[in-house]
Amino acid sequence: MENDIEKGDVDFFRDTHVRYLGYSNEVGEAFRAQVPVKWVYLSYVVASGYVVADAIHKGWETSQKSFEDERKKRLRVGWAIVDTLIWQGLASVAIPGFTINRICTYTEVLLKKATTWPGPTRKWTTTAVGLLSIPFIIKPIDRSVDYLMENTLRKWYVGPVLKNVVHHKRSD
Repeated sequence: MENDIEKGDVDFFRDTHVRYLGYSNEVGEAFRAQVPVKWVYLSYVVASGYVVADAIHKGWETSQKSFEDERKKRLRVGWAIVDTLIWQGLASVAIPGFTINRICTYTEVLLKKATTWPGPTRKWTTTAVGLLSIPFIIKPIDRSVDYLMENTLRKWYVGPVLKNVVHHKRSD
């Protein structure tokens, strides 16, 4: 990431603080025990908005490149958008949201069985565990989604025509 930034190749959605919007649903899941569920749903709206904005951005970036013909341009733009939607949808919303939800659920169950702590203490401890888990799950999930896509979907739609266009890994 530093090399890209030093060269001036900064991806606004992946190399700046805007990237944290993609983690809003993990924060929402960590606070699920503390807030009305509508706030958790709102955190998913924010994260999903980030995903859609990044996909549109990747499509626009691809559309600014030179192509042999208009058909290839439309194809590459379309796949850049689809690839980003799938990757970000999995790596920023679905998998981390589910992971933090399960971490918090199991933490609450464990605390209820193993301690005599009052409910508010258990809930705040569960929230803290969820929040503290976020930095530890990000890179393994990103790498797993990279692996999954490289060995499934991208084998199908990244061929000679689309090579180096839709391959957007999240920066470390």
